Amino acid sequence: MTGICAGRVAVVTGAGRGLGRAHALALAAEGAHVVVNDLGVAADGAGASAGPAQRVADEIRAHGGRAVAHSGDITTTDGAASLVATALDTYGRLDTLVNNAGFLRDRMLVNLDEDDWDAVIRVHLKGHFLPLRHAAAHWRAEAKSGRTPAARVINTASGAGLLGSVGQGNYSAAKAGIIGLTLVAAAELARYGVQINAIAPAARTRMTERTFAATMAAPADGEFDAMAPENVSPLVVWLSSAGSDGVTGRVFEAEGGRITVMEGWRPGPTEDTGSRRTPAGAGEAARRLLAAAEEPGPVYGAR
Repeated sequence: MTGICAGRVAVVTGAGRGLGRAHALALAAEGAHVVVNDLGVAADGAGASAGPAQRVADEIRAHGGRAVAHSGDITTTDGAASLVATALDTYGRLDTLVNNAGFLRDRMLVNLDEDDWDAVIRVHLKGHFLPLRHAAAHWRAEAKSGRTPAARVINTASGAGLLGSVGQGNYSAAKAGIIGLTLVAAAELARYGVQINAIAPAARTRMTERTFAATMAAPADGEFDAMAPENVSPLVVWLSSAGSDGVTGRVFEAEGGRITVMEGWRPGPTEDTGSRRTPAGAGEAARRLLAAAEEPGPVYGAR
């Protein structure tokens, strides 16, 4: 290990299992002091337990690292505030926030009820906003006091937010919202020394091993496990470090050994008459423009 995060303090939400656990362990292995947050819910968000966060914190300490568990609900103002306060009270600083917490309640749109919509939007989108807001308030205060930080935020988006995913309207909408939040926050907080990026990971977790069972199946012994969550963590660690200086407002796909810089919405073919069109004329123009445009990518799970 290179110790590229030595002395930095990192908060990781949803760190009791899966990707969050892998990120927390990898950050600790590179010298970071870690606040391990997890509410300890089931795969659909039911229940709560302090056990998962505590086990990961204990695992880090058993390997010689420094970690503290936090089992508060980061989708509430009090929970998000206490998350940031835990880092400051325990280690005296906060350098990195990795927003990762989430769960699934998959339904086709005609079967998706309001509670399942609200729950998924809440944990993913509000669960990114509130920790970010409280961390940003701290970093702004630091900058205004002449102690401009080298702060980092890594948000967790998804290919579902980039392309859509059949049966996951709530999840896709939340993840697309996280991308929008990332772009706005990167622009607003740059003056305070904060860099904000998003990743769209593909890995085997509780959220994916059933939904995409064939893709997420473990390989034969001795073969590279492209879907291991640990494959995504090196990029997260680097984005968390001071070595990522100048990288902000970007979205990366990460899967196995592959990293892709995603290029978002850009103007494509266009026509301008300089005057109002008729509906028929607008339709004719749209057809011409679509014929000249690139085909959109397939929606995940579309048949």
